[in-house]
Formats: sequence, C-alpha cells, structure tokens
Amino acid sequence: MGTHELMLAAAAGAVSLAISAVLWAFAQRRAADHEAARLRARIRTLEAAAETAQASTEAFDSALLAVEDGQALLASGAESLAVCCEALGLGAPDPQALLAALMRADPDHARRLRGLTERGEPCAFEVTGRAGVVTVEGRAAGALAWLRVSAVLGEGEGLPTAPRFAAFVDARKAPAWIAAADGSPIWVNAAWAEAAGVENLDAAARAGATLDRGADGLAAEAANLGQRREGLRWLSLGGRRRALKVTAQPLEGGGVGVWTDDVTDLEESREQTRRYIEAHDETLNRIDDAVAVFDGQKRLSFHNTAFAELWGLEPAWLGERPTHGEIMDRLRQRRRLPETADYAKWKAAELERYARLEAEPDDLWSTPDGRTLRVSRQPHPMGGLLILFADITGELRMKAQFNALIQVQQATLDKLSDAVAVFGSDGRLRLHNESFERFWNITPLQIEAAGDFEGVVDLCVHRLHDQSFWQELKGRVADTDPAARMPVGGEVRTSDDRLVEYRTRPLPDGATLIAFTDVSDARRLESALADREAALSEAERLKREFVGNVSYELRTPLTTILGYSEMLESHGVSDPERARSYAGAVKAAATQLARSIDDVLDMAEIDADEMALDVTPVDVAELLLETAARWRPQAEAGQVSIIMAPPQDVGVIRGDRRRLAQVLDHLMENALGQTPQGGTVSLAARKSAGVVQLQVADTGRGIPFHVQAHIFDRFIGRERGGPGLGLALVKALTELHGGWVALESEPGAGATFTCHLPEDSLAARQPELRFAR
Repeated sequence: MGTHELMLAAAAGAVSLAISAVLWAFAQRRAADHEAARLRARIRTLEAAAETAQASTEAFDSALLAVEDGQALLASGAESLAVCCEALGLGAPDPQALLAALMRADPDHARRLRGLTERGEPCAFEVTGRAGVVTVEGRAAGALAWLRVSAVLGEGEGLPTAPRFAAFVDARKAPAWIAAADGSPIWVNAAWAEAAGVENLDAAARAGATLDRGADGLAAEAANLGQRREGLRWLSLGGRRRALKVTAQPLEGGGVGVWTDDVTDLEESREQTRRYIEAHDETLNRIDDAVAVFDGQKRLSFHNTAFAELWGLEPAWLGERPTHGEIMDRLRQRRRLPETADYAKWKAAELERYARLEAEPDDLWSTPDGRTLRVSRQPHPMGGLLILFADITGELRMKAQFNALIQVQQATLDKLSDAVAVFGSDGRLRLHNESFERFWNITPLQIEAAGDFEGVVDLCVHRLHDQSFWQELKGRVADTDPAARMPVGGEVRTSDDRLVEYRTRPLPDGATLIAFTDVSDARRLESALADREAALSEAERLKREFVGNVSYELRTPLTTILGYSEMLESHGVSDPERARSYAGAVKAAATQLARSIDDVLDMAEIDADEMALDVTPVDVAELLLETAARWRPQAEAGQVSIIMAPPQDVGVIRGDRRRLAQVLDHLMENALGQTPQGGTVSLAARKSAGVVQLQVADTGRGIPFHVQAHIFDRFIGRERGGPGLGLALVKALTELHGGWVALESEPGAGATFTCHLPEDSLAARQPELRFAR
C-alpha cells in the first residue's frame, strides 16, 4: 500500500476514533446524568425520611443520640435534649454532657451504657434528676449505639413508661390481661399464660384456650356497660382449687384491663367461719339454757328453742327479729320480768350494755312466778350482745339441801372424839372435825391454807415423823386401784409418845375417810389389867407352890421329930447312948424347923414390904470369921474343908449385921449341901470401886445350865435337900441392901455365889426404903 493510502487510512481511523470517543463521551454523560438524577432522588427520599424520623421523634418528646467511640451526637430531638438536660440540672443542651451525666448518676447505669457501646447489649433505665425523670432506651445498629432519651417534668415525673409498666404487670404472680370488647384477651402476662397452660397469647389463640370463660364474659360486660365489674371465680391452678377475685376495668382508648387477686385463704376462712357460726348456733340450740343473740342494731339475730320456751314467746313473732326493747316490753306486759320500781330506768340500763365492750358479772333475776334466773351477758364477736338465761331454781334448792347436809355432817363429825378428815380422790381436803385440829395441834386457818393431802401432812409431820406411814396413807387416798382403797388400820407412836390408832375407809363417791384415835390410856389400862391378871395368876401359883413347899419344909423336920420322939419314948430309957442320939436328931430337926419358919416369915415380911434393916458399921473380916466358925463343925462332920482367904483392905461396910450373916449362912448351907466329902468351900471378900464383894465358892457338883436362870426363885427346881427358900432369901436381902447377887457355875465344876454390896449401903442412905418385887 502506498503512502497516500496509508495517510487516507490513518485519517479515516483518526476520524473513526474521534467519532467513537464522542459517542462514548455522550453515552457516559447520559449515564452520569441518569445516576445524578437517581442520587438526587435518593437524597430527596433520605431527607424526607430524616425529616419524618426527626418529626416523629420530636412528636413523642424524645431525643435520639448516636454514640461512637464514646462520643455522643444529636441525631434528632433538640428540644427533647434540652428538656432532658434541664431534668438532670445541666446547663446548655449538650449530648456529650448528657451522656456523662447518665453515667455518673448510678454505677449500674454506667455498666449498662458500657455494655451497649462495647458489646451491643440493649438497655433501658430511668435516671431521677433534680427537676424530673429521664428515661433511657439503648439499642445497637452497626458500629453505632443509639440512645433514645425522654424526660418527664412536674406531675408526670413518677409515671413509668409503657414497657416498664408492662414489665411490672408481667411480673405479677396473679393472672392479668387486656381484653377486647368481646372479652377475648389481646395481651396477657406470664401468670395468665402459665395458668392457661400455654406459652404465650399466640399459642392460646391457636389452641382456642382461655383462662376462664366466666372471666371473659365479665370483661365483655365491663366493655359493653363501660363500668367496672367484679366477680369471684373458682379455678384449678397448680393442681389446687383457688378462688380468684376478677376485676374488669374499661380503659381509655378502648379495651378492658382485667386483673385477679388470689382470695382463696379469705374465702376458705369465710366459709370456715360460716360453718363455725352454723355449728355454734346448732350447739346453742341444743343446750338447756336459753340463749339470745342481738346484733349491732339491737335486733334479735338468733335464739334457741329454750329461749322461746323459757319466756313463752311465739316462734313466729321471734322470727320477725324484734328489737331487744320490744322483747322486754312484751315480757313486762306478761309479768315475766323482775318487778322494778322504775321500769323505764331499768330498761335503759339494760340497753346501755351494748355500748360496753367488756364482759360483765352475772345477774340473778327473781321473776314473779318464783323462778330464779342467772343472766350472763357478753359482747358477741360479730357485734351486738349475747345473753344467756339459766334457770337455777332447782340448783339453788339442791345447793341449799346439800349445804344443810354438809352442815349436819360437819356437826356430826365435830361431836366425835376421834380426829377425822375426808380427802377427795384428787387429794383435796373436803371435811375435817374440830378433834382433828386439836389432835394435831393445828389451826383452822392452817388447814384451809394447806388445802390438799400434802399440805396437811406438812402440818402433821412434826408430830409423826414416819414418812413411809404418810406415803402409805397417800396411796390409799390417791390410788384409783380398788385393791389400794381397801380399808386398813393400825397403830403408830407419835413424837410426844402417844399411841395412835388409825383407820381408813373408802367412801362411795371416791373420797377416803381417815380417822385417828389416841389409845394411849386404853393401852396403858389394858397393859395394867393384863399385868394385874398376870400378877394375880403368879400370886396364885406362888401361893400354891408356897403352901406345897412350906408343907414339905415343915413336914420333913416334924416327921423326924415325931419319929425320934417315939423311938426315944420306947427305947431311950434302956439305952442311954441311943437316947442321946435320938435327942440330938430331935434337936437338929427342931432347929431346921425353926430356921424354915424364920425363912418363911422373913420372906413374907419382905413381900409385905415391912422388913426394916438395922444398919450399923460391919467389919467384913469379923463377919467372915464368925461365919466360918459357925459352919466348921458341920463341915468337919461332912469331911469338907472351909477355906477363908484373908480379906485385904476391905474394912467396914454399913449394913444389917444379922441379915448379912443370914445371907452368908444360907450360902454356906447351900455350898456344904452340894459339896461331897473331900471337897472345899471357900469364903472370900474383896473391895473394888466402892463395892464390897462377899463370895462363897464350892467344889461340888455344880448347877445345871437350865436351872441357873431360876436358881434364885422360890422353890423353883427344888430337889430334896435343895435350896428351898434360902437362895431366894439371899437375893432378897442383898437387894434390900442395894446390891445384887451373881452366880458362876458349870456342871461338875462347882459354883461361886458373889454378893455385890455397896460400901455405903443404900438402906443406910434411905432408912425407910423397902424391898418390893
């Protein structure tokens, strides 16, 4: 291709390129114009939306703040921002200052705002300032946090916002809801949903569930009438039948607010009270006493059958609920009220009792028909007055008879000499007589103060200390076992040495009678009579024994005397030696007879308390020597040795020398009679602590143990050739001198008799003292 063609081709390409550039530029311009127009329309739309949002915000008195990186900018609501700053006491309206004030108001508010700006957590709270309350709601959108603030000044500052109020109603435990004009719920709280068994209102609408059709009808009625309506509904909530008081209140702007209150306890208490009142009235209607209940208007609200019968009033008239005054007027007309001089004053005083709140003492009415009524009045718990009329005519008559019977019993007991007390089954002292007071030396006031068995025991224990005795008596009084209430008796001795006979008797009414009798004199008399009888029997026995033994004591020597006298008469002349032997035997027998007669006379004199001692100083050594000398011939004849221990420092005692010698003679006679040939009899005397001991011992056959206890008795255990009256006389004469006799003996080992005599004889100090058995 040539140059020309190349140039033409280049020129043509350049023209085409220019045309294409113009066409592209034209197309770009048209696109730019279209985009500019779209953007201008978009700007106009956004401006309109912003103006609309700002207008709506300002219409509801709220300001919208945008918060980014802690910086707050006003999006809309300048006037509301100024009101909020005024409520919190800030100066010029400033979004940043408002945000800072909100965070300073409460640490919790600051925490909520930080959660909003940092983590996008929504929040809502209120801040109370000096001039009002600021409500804050926060939401996050993108990188910005938005705060809507509104303020309430003056009277409306305490009103909560709608969401807060809804939250408050939702927190109620009782169901609450807003119903439409037909009664169907359009908003419910959580308690309503739980009671209806659904999750929310939408679920209830889908299931066609409702809380209670009656409550819905009540809401519809309130909506139609435009008036508040209330009703009581029993529903099953939580598996239990509950009583709910339903209140439906028409709301401004339409709808009905319905709320409930659980009054189950109140209704159950009311129902229980009603049943109690019915049961109380039924009980009062069954008692014999007349009962009338008047209400606060003084009208008859209740009366039992006995009231109508007591006063003879017509049941139909009483059913008309007459007043208290009308009843009294009718009873006065029929002369059934007590006679009074001023009936009007008496009636006014009766009616004035309605104004008194406390119970009053009972009155006694004496009616003209001779009856006595006890009138009891008390305020009724439901208001008014309760009056009870009891006909006590028969009771008073029985009480008078009972008191008369008690007085007769008391007078009868007071006439008894025995101390008598009657105790009830509860241990209380019911009766006692005057002898009981004198017996235990206690006063009526003390007995009255004691009251029961324990108290009476405290008064009597100082005279009778035996606690087991009182415990046994208490068992007889208080024990309900029939075996324990059997009659008992016995004798005890008191601290003042009285012998007391006690007796218990159960009474038919469960009481117990206890009687005490001082039998000291009677027992002493019985003892004296028994002793006298025993003494008489003993005397009779002794008399018989005395006659028998004396006869033996006297007959033995008399027989000897008579026998030897006859032999002496027939043979004595032819044989002088035998005659002398016979004459000696006669003399010995006569001597024994004389001594026996002397012993009998001495014993009789002692028994008659007529023996007197001739007290003189007696040398003990001489007394023993004389005794040994008197009995040595007889001892030698029986081949018995008499040994006398020399008395050392015994000296002189005061006594009757003849009677002391008689004592030693009887002891020597007994010792020589019991000692065999080759034996010994010892005489001794010693002095110790003002007492002189005269001792006679032998080596004879001894005395059996069963005889030793009675060896000094008269004729007891006497054998032929035995002691006779000798040892009894030894004991009597020794005791007459103020001393005593002791015996020591073992069978086969001899016997020792010791007379213990006071150095200064008791008979010397008291010359007129006589021995008595």
